[in-house]
Amino acid sequence: MKHWWLTLLCAVIALPSWADNGTAEKRMLDIAAELRCLVCQNESIAASRADLAVDLRQQIREQIQAGESDAEIRTYMVDRYGDFVLYRTPLKTTTLLLWFGPMLLLAFGFLVLAITLRRRKNGEADALLSDDERKRAQVLLAQTTDTGTSP
Repeated sequence: MKHWWLTLLCAVIALPSWADNGTAEKRMLDIAAELRCLVCQNESIAASRADLAVDLRQQIREQIQAGESDAEIRTYMVDRYGDFVLYRTPLKTTTLLLWFGPMLLLAFGFLVLAITLRRRKNGEADALLSDDERKRAQVLLAQTTDTGTSP
């Protein structure tokens, strides 16, 4: 009889781990997929095997069990680790260069290209020979003979 009560007690203690935790685990993975691993930096917390990522996943699980919403969990992570932990950084004054920097560099590159092409075009117009210069060039070319032995 004691063994039966001991078995029942163990079953009651282990019951939470037997419960269907699939929805909570899926929710944790969805949240973790949107957060950057601070060690790997190119992987999400969900995909990373770093010790810190394992700890962060456990923190997310604990917060889900505590009844926190997804937004509250993300806010907690941002408050603790900064905007860098988010893959989709918010538009703030501190992240303006991150959001608009690539477009500014592209516009600057097109500006440099346009200026270079315009200068090249104007340089070709200046490089055209006048009639007198063309006649002198033809006289010089006629004076030279090609012996076929170039150095």
